[in-house]
Amino acid sequence: MQDLDFAEIVGLICKEDPRFDRKAYDFIRLGLDHAVKELKKQDAPRAVRSRHVSGPELLEGLRVYALDQFGPLAKTVLNSWGVKCCPDFGDIVFNLIEYNVFSKTDNDRREDFTDLYTFDDAFVKPFLPAKSGRGPASPEPVGSA
Repeated sequence: MQDLDFAEIVGLICKEDPRFDRKAYDFIRLGLDHAVKELKKQDAPRAVRSRHVSGPELLEGLRVYALDQFGPLAKTVLNSWGVKCCPDFGDIVFNLIEYNVFSKTDNDRREDFTDLYTFDDAFVKPFLPAKSGRGPASPEPVGSA
């Protein structure tokens, strides 16, 4: 049997687990690449050749990548793909592991993708206006001059 390409594998996964849009799988793959590049930059003094990414490291990488790619629409885009919380990222990752697209170590578990952050904290709060230390402004009294 010939090897399937990524799109074909994602098609098979989506037939078995229709919770997530195909685009979510592409996002995870690209987000992992982004996370690995960032981690290699941090590890540059040690000249690490092959770097395994832990669940929490991947979650952080996906957060940064989503903000970079989608800005204030990150939560909306991810939600439209069926991704609503950190464990959803883990489910996608483990679907890819089951099809041998991604690899894992003996220490990797779905529980590694527990809620490191809420989607509101990660994708909405960075775009909210900063709160000033003052309370609400009082309207000027009518007829004052």
